Amino acid sequence: MTTILDRPVHSIAFRRRRALNWLTLGTTYATMYMARYNLSFANKSLSDTFGWDKTQIGTLISTMLTIYGLSALLNGPIGDRIGGRKAMLIGVCGAIVSNLAFGLGAYLGFLGTGTLLLAYFSTVWALNGYFQSYSALSLIKVNSAWFHVRERGVFSAIFGSMIQGGRALIYFIGPLAVTLLPWQWVFFIPAGIMMVMAILTFRFVRDSPADAGHEDFDTADASSGDTEKADLKYLVKKVFTNPVTVTIAVAEFCTGFVRHGFEQWFPRYMQEAQHLALNSRVFESGALAVVSTGILGAFAAGTISDWVFKSRRPPVAFIGYTLQVASLAIIWWAPNLTFIIGAFIVNSFGISMVHSMLSGTASMDFGGKKAAASATGMFDGMQYIGGSAVGIGMGWMLERLGWGAWGPSMIGFSIIGAILMLRLWNVVPKVRPTH
Repeated sequence: MTTILDRPVHSIAFRRRRALNWLTLGTTYATMYMARYNLSFANKSLSDTFGWDKTQIGTLISTMLTIYGLSALLNGPIGDRIGGRKAMLIGVCGAIVSNLAFGLGAYLGFLGTGTLLLAYFSTVWALNGYFQSYSALSLIKVNSAWFHVRERGVFSAIFGSMIQGGRALIYFIGPLAVTLLPWQWVFFIPAGIMMVMAILTFRFVRDSPADAGHEDFDTADASSGDTEKADLKYLVKKVFTNPVTVTIAVAEFCTGFVRHGFEQWFPRYMQEAQHLALNSRVFESGALAVVSTGILGAFAAGTISDWVFKSRRPPVAFIGYTLQVASLAIIWWAPNLTFIIGAFIVNSFGISMVHSMLSGTASMDFGGKKAAASATGMFDGMQYIGGSAVGIGMGWMLERLGWGAWGPSMIGFSIIGAILMLRLWNVVPKVRPTH
């Protein structure tokens, strides 16, 4: 297998223009994160307002995650064809409309509080899932043209931390919105912030260095030296039938179950199982620690991957899965609140390591800049399809078995992910000679 080339030396002007590109794009992606995880903070408020049980709330979660997952698989080739900038603008504008429509559902009293209203919210949140599915594949598509393979681990860590920043912001805004304001403002506020970022994305983001007045360069990924046209046949061969990318996609299915099983139900677990108010000091400090370690997890993953494992991603993802298994076991035993919060923190660190390495970096490496959006759509889509089971399925389970079943229901998926990463331990992109 061909050795990955040394990282290139860029001019100061190039680095400044690239920084403007990825800062704008990464911040836009972070605000879209706010607009998909805000539902977790309205979870209990929706039950209190409309009398819905956890299974009915789970319908909203499953519908959104299923549509996101299927849409990401389909929208990846679209992103490769139209470019990441246009795809991101489609996604963020659609997410703005969807979040506004969800919040406005609180005023549709003529629909009652039963099946019709639940169908309305499910439909709107499914549309949000569709438009949100453009976000990751758009970001990866653009960055695949701006970053060399040997730079991607560290820079994916930066992007991962920006994403966690969006999560941190909703962890700050969410409790305030649902305790000090009507719950629908947890949807209105992110929509307003996304409007600003949509304008900045249109103004500053460009798909490639050449589009911004700089020279393109060989990124040494799976597209290097590849002269084939990036049509559907190429994408099928490069992404959808490649044993390496298929294995990563299966691992990401497992990631999705654990990640969304944790993130979608974490606030409600703290409210019901630990009897903490969302605006309590213990919850706020614990949530801040969870998000902060998510940022550290992304940085640790990128740094270790590039500098210790020579830009190999699976070994770092294996470490992340192992941390998940250990932390979920502690949540299962639940000795006391201190141990549980500590386990949440470690779990967030592990999830962030895996997400940063697989969806954030391996998709660029193995899809290459020609097929980066398709690879991201496949990996991210499978993650969200895996996560779709944590809505209705986990809601039904929690109604009948209680919170004691929450932790152990996720452990097996982390173990499978770890085993798959062992199989890919030494895999790196194959680079074709350019001359």
